[in-house]
Amino acid sequence: MRKTLYVAAREYNETVRTKAFIIGILIAPVLMCGSILAMLLLEGHVDTTDKTVAIVDHSGVVAPALVEAAKARNKTEIYDNETGKKIKPAYYVNVFEPAADVQKQRVELSQKVENKEFAAFVEIGKDVVKPGEDPGTARITYHSKNAALDDMRGWMRTPINEHLRSLRLANEGLDDEKIKGLFKWTPVEPLGLVTMDETGKIKEAKAGTELQAFLIPFMMAMLMFLMIMMGAMPLVNSVLEEKTQRISEIMLGSARPFELMMGKLLGNLGVSFTAAFVYIIAGAIVANHMGVSEYVPFHLLPWFFIYMVAAIFMAGGMSIAVGAACNDAKEVQSLMFPVMIPIMLPMFVLVPVIKEPMSSFAVWLSLFPPCTPMLMLLRQASPVGIPLWQPLVGLVGILLFTVLYVWAAGRIFRIGLLSQGKTPKLGDLLRWVARS
Repeated sequence: MRKTLYVAAREYNETVRTKAFIIGILIAPVLMCGSILAMLLLEGHVDTTDKTVAIVDHSGVVAPALVEAAKARNKTEIYDNETGKKIKPAYYVNVFEPAADVQKQRVELSQKVENKEFAAFVEIGKDVVKPGEDPGTARITYHSKNAALDDMRGWMRTPINEHLRSLRLANEGLDDEKIKGLFKWTPVEPLGLVTMDETGKIKEAKAGTELQAFLIPFMMAMLMFLMIMMGAMPLVNSVLEEKTQRISEIMLGSARPFELMMGKLLGNLGVSFTAAFVYIIAGAIVANHMGVSEYVPFHLLPWFFIYMVAAIFMAGGMSIAVGAACNDAKEVQSLMFPVMIPIMLPMFVLVPVIKEPMSSFAVWLSLFPPCTPMLMLLRQASPVGIPLWQPLVGLVGILLFTVLYVWAAGRIFRIGLLSQGKTPKLGDLLRWVARS
């Protein structure tokens, strides 16, 4: 045991005392959640270049409304009320009379868009106010290089449809102003359940938020994934380097193979614990500063660390086995794929599990031991809540699998650490486990 702890301390100190470890702790969240951070940081930074759109209105009644709507928008929405700074592009509308040759006009306008004379062109069908049997004559089409994600297209929907509604009401002899309340949009508010405390007092339902329903479980799962990658994956290169440089042969003169392997696992587990404490403390401070600490599931921290220990022992054991069996980096690449599959699988199903944490798919997949650390934690962090028997059964399964993984990794590590020259195959590793 003393030798195991010595190896663990050596592995831990060699990692946490480096600048790379500190830089990694700072950069890892950015790399893991880079897209989310980028969207938050760049939310207010938009292209303010003015845009002009060409309108071909076969109905003759919609284009004037768009012209007026664009003028009103340019007066009230594109400048910040406090600073006066331009924060949105101005929209300008050029109306073209429909040509006799429709296809030719479409080609000409497309060329103008290609030449950046217009940002886009819009064609409005002649029967758009009162659609008939032919749906093609009531279409409104928006043409640009990136029409699906164009902000101008999204803006146009409101003034166009409001004007069409007014025209249709007028055709039926109804006053738009008098019946405006008929079209008032009433949102469906997301609330939790009404509860009663021990004294019989009824507690009103709390409003549900995307932070509680999606972001918190997602961040918990991502933190678990980050800890697994930080604690398990570096072991491959560490063992491979010691093997190729014959350092492991010297170390085997002082300690048994299992002591070396367990020491490396414990050392890297300590690295993950250190990083996890840093992220959890930093996250708690940020949540408290933002006033959302009530949504953070601090009661799940014991489960988080239990799952993390088991996951790192499983993934780390296999990583050590692969590093010991291989002779160079190319061989590692071919054997690491089977090791990475159980780690990556939960990442592909995070969203479905968050949306339906009590579905049969989510329950059974979270009880599959290699997926339990991430998916069971993800389900426990959701506001739905899960029965206690599920994490307990998952814990038993993951402990059994952890013992199996470490046992198998120990057998491979014992043989592979001293083997040289021969390129290992997955079948060889299984044979070493079964026969050694």
